[in-house]
Parts: sequence; C-alpha cells; structure tokens
Amino acid sequence: MSSDDWQALVDICRLTRWMDAQGLENGPIKDPKRLTGGTQNLLLHFRRGEREFVLRRPPLHPRQDGSKTIAREARVLAALAGTGVPHAGLIAACDDTAVLGAGFYLMQPVDGFNASAGMPELHASDPQVRREMGFSMVDALLRLGEVDYRAVGLDDFGKPEGFLQRQAPRWLSQLRSYSDYLGWPGAAGLPDVEAIGQWLVQNCPTHNTPGILHGDFHLSNVMFSNSGPQLAAIVDWELATLGDPLLDLGWLVVSWPEADGRGAGTIHVQPWGGFPSADELIARYRAATRRDLSALDWYIVLAGFKLGILLEGSYARACAGKAPMDVGQTHHASALRLFERAHATLSRNKPNSQW
Repeated sequence: MSSDDWQALVDICRLTRWMDAQGLENGPIKDPKRLTGGTQNLLLHFRRGEREFVLRRPPLHPRQDGSKTIAREARVLAALAGTGVPHAGLIAACDDTAVLGAGFYLMQPVDGFNASAGMPELHASDPQVRREMGFSMVDALLRLGEVDYRAVGLDDFGKPEGFLQRQAPRWLSQLRSYSDYLGWPGAAGLPDVEAIGQWLVQNCPTHNTPGILHGDFHLSNVMFSNSGPQLAAIVDWELATLGDPLLDLGWLVVSWPEADGRGAGTIHVQPWGGFPSADELIARYRAATRRDLSALDWYIVLAGFKLGILLEGSYARACAGKAPMDVGQTHHASALRLFERAHATLSRNKPNSQW
C-alpha cells in the first residue's frame, strides 16, 4: 500500500459523520497521513478540532477476519487503561462495517519511535541509553504479566486452561497446512522440526500462572520515548490472548538481535552496541518476578518453534507468488536459524535447567 492508497480504506465523509455521532470533536478532518510500520493494517493519523487521532483498520483482503481482530485489539487497549502497561490509549471503536467497510478503532497518537526504523540522536549516540531501552522492554513485559485479566474484564478473552498443551500440536498443524501453497518445498528441509515438536509435547510444564499474552513481543512491536530510554507503547496487539506470559519472554529472547543488530525475521537495529544481551534480559525479568522460571528453556524452545513456523509461512506464500520472494527468503533463513537454535537448546538442557 502506498502512502496515498488509504483513501480506498477510509471514506472521510462517513468517518466524519460517525465521529459526529460519537461526539468526537467538530469540523473537518485535517492532514490525514498514513503511518508506516506494523502489519498490513492501516494506521492513519489525522487532526479534528483540537485533537489528534490515529485510526487503525484491516486491509482490503486480510488473511483472517480483520474486523474481528481489530475488535479484539480495541478490547485489549480498553482493558489496559489505568494499568502500568505502556500502550496507546483507546478513544473509540466501531464494529459496524457499514461505516468504513470493516471494523476500526481510534487511538491516541504515541509520542515515540520504533528502533527498527532508526533512532533519534539521543539514543543513537549513547550506549547506556540503549542499554536501558532493552531493560525497559522487560519492565513493560513484567507489568503486562501482573495485570489481573479478570479484574479488567478479559476473563473470556481466551482459553488459558490447557494453553501450553495445545501449542505444539497447533503449530505443527499450521506448518503442515503450508503444503497448500504450490511451490513450497515442504517441511522436510527444516532441521529437526518434528523432533522439537515431540520434545515440547513430552516436556510441557504441568503448572503455570495465566495472564494476558501479547503474542508477538519484539523490538519492532514497541515504541520508545523520544526523550529517554523508556518504553512509550507496546503496539500491534492483534495476536493477544490469555495464556502464559512466559511465552512472551521466550519470544523476546528468540527474536532478540545478535551482535550485528539483526534479529529474527526483518528486525534490524543500528547502532546496536550497548543493548543488553538476551541473558541480561532474562536476569532482569528473573529478579523482578514471582513466576516460576525453572522451565524457561521450554518456553524459549516453544517461542523459537512457533516463530520459525510463522516465518516459514511467509516463505511458503512467497513460493506460491502471494508474497515478495526477497522477504520470504529472509524469513526462511531466519526460520532455519530458529529451528537450529531450538534443537540445540533442548539437546543441551533438561526441562528444568536454568538459563
């Protein structure tokens, strides 16, 4: 989607009438501008009256029910109001597809930046600031894990019972479904993926403390403050559910960049020097949580397994001509590394070993 293609997704006149009915400022919508980053979902920044808004809605042809996903995101943002979790404040949501052709919501703009897209001089010039940026991600994850999902009205947002037991079979099934994409060479060339899945089933933790799970917690899905190392907002809540928050920690670890600033998928942050190591992120989390981390290796293996399968899906779509091949090949190479690392971890550590 180009910067001007948002007109096909947002009828300004209809949006204006809907905002009138909601009492959201007066007058014309001014300076609409598509924001970059995130997923295929549209982010449109605009002004009306004395206020700024960001509209989020699905693309024309989402892979899943885009309106349902948008409604779930809006519900999470509403639930997080008043908590210590950094997020974009929800202003209003609409599930009437007659307004814009799909569900959408309006949120407050975030005064911040995505590190994958570049850093301000303050952050780019100071390794200590970058070190604190990494730790601020862990602190935000801790706050999210502390939210009482029942108290904020999310008790029916997912099915936390049996969540961990469902994971390996669910993602193996998704991997096998990629055979529907013509041209994909199949799972035979993926190192040890079946063995990893079997290990996950056999060593699944029997007890966990459920909570809100972001589902895709990594450097490209957060925004940092322009004035310091603090996290301004966690973004892209489309995979949020109720589950085990330790999987978010595992996700952060397996997606975290190496010394060259390159992480899983297309994550690439420069300059990278100063950011804490994955081991330091884990130590920060361990020092501040009451959660049992004795099976953390299992969560890290699961995160790499799941993320690898999702990235391989991008490659499968590219093989079928449904996604850019350069991106697909990048994701395939990343998936291979994730499977290799996952197998090395399960081979090196017993289920109850400590990082």
